[in-house]
Amino acid sequence: MKLQKLVFTLIFFSFALTASAQTANELKRKKEAIQREIEQLQKNLNKTASGKKLTLQQINTINTQIRLRQDKIGTINSEIKNLDNQISKNTNTVHTLQGQLGDLKKEYAGMIRFAQRNRNSYDKMMFIFAAKDFNQAYKRIKYLQQFSQYRKKQAGYIENTQQDLNGKIKVLDQTLREKSNLLKDQEREKERLGKDKNEQSVALNKLSKQEKQFKQDINTRKKQQAQIDRAIAAAIQRAIEEARRKAAEEARIAAAKAAAEARAAEAKAKAENRPIPKAPTVSTKEKTTGELLTATPEAARLSAGFENNRGRLPWPVATGSITERYGSHKVDLASYTNDGVDITTNDGATVRAVFAGKVLTVQYIQGRGVVIIIHGEYITVYQNLRNVSVTTGSNVDTKQAIGVVANTGDDAILKFQIRRGQSTLNPEAWISK
Repeated sequence: MKLQKLVFTLIFFSFALTASAQTANELKRKKEAIQREIEQLQKNLNKTASGKKLTLQQINTINTQIRLRQDKIGTINSEIKNLDNQISKNTNTVHTLQGQLGDLKKEYAGMIRFAQRNRNSYDKMMFIFAAKDFNQAYKRIKYLQQFSQYRKKQAGYIENTQQDLNGKIKVLDQTLREKSNLLKDQEREKERLGKDKNEQSVALNKLSKQEKQFKQDINTRKKQQAQIDRAIAAAIQRAIEEARRKAAEEARIAAAKAAAEARAAEAKAKAENRPIPKAPTVSTKEKTTGELLTATPEAARLSAGFENNRGRLPWPVATGSITERYGSHKVDLASYTNDGVDITTNDGATVRAVFAGKVLTVQYIQGRGVVIIIHGEYITVYQNLRNVSVTTGSNVDTKQAIGVVANTGDDAILKFQIRRGQSTLNPEAWISK
């Protein structure tokens, strides 16, 4: 029973440590990804730090850097918590193995004492011949054989348990060192966070001195974006109207066919002197936008596939950080709305379709490319492209290159939207984390 308990304990802790290792690796990858985003944003800030004029991009970059730094500290805290759990489990395992090792050694010592008392062949023979009958003598012979084998196994168990104990102690020491390093990393990140917040404070002070110019810049941006949004809405509306026209034409053809079939059935009934059958009714209910955009099997399949990949869609660029989120924003006294997200990426970054679909339109507005791709009921918009590598009407696959991001000021920023019909959606809920 003791050996079974030992084996069960080792198997249990092996599974527990495997799960902990998986969690630790996930946290490590997340922390490294956050650090890469922070470093890229810092490069962008370093390029623009010498400029006397404060831009909205700089403020967004600083705010995003603070948010990412806080996320990194939170990830480090999770790593520390995970290590604390590992330390607790390993400590319990060490205590369990120490106790079981002691029990095994006591049991083995008892067997050695028994073997010492019965070490000569004469004693063994007397033990066998003292049996009442042949069956008992045979059982005593088997017992002596099994006892010898068990003693050897017991010695092996002791050796293996000692090795496991030494291994767990090494793991425990390593985990304690990892925790110490993480605590140091946490302190460094808190110090850097403090510097980022000081930089944010300096930027806001600078903003107050440039308030008039800053408001003018935001108003200019709002007007430019409004023009682009109107063009996007118009392109989507044209697609909806085209779908409605096709649906109306199909309904007209279906009604004409039904009427012709009804007349033929009526004529046949009259000729055969039968009651005239009731003409079939054709639905005149107007279709919703979703029904119009998913009228064909291909469109319905694309729409369902897009929806099923919510939270798992690839990013429209290989690397980058969301430096402006979806929704309403207020900077000092100026406010504006973003119908998508702004992703700051590397200079010359390739823009990719996040899902298979058909290019609804390619436009150049204010010198920048805008690509709109339709995926059944869902629509993705890629704005601020330096050049475009697809054409209107072409089919695209997931992650297919569609263009290159243009530089806005000093940063390469892709403006990305997801819509359901004309309604805007938060892209962060759809792309992978």
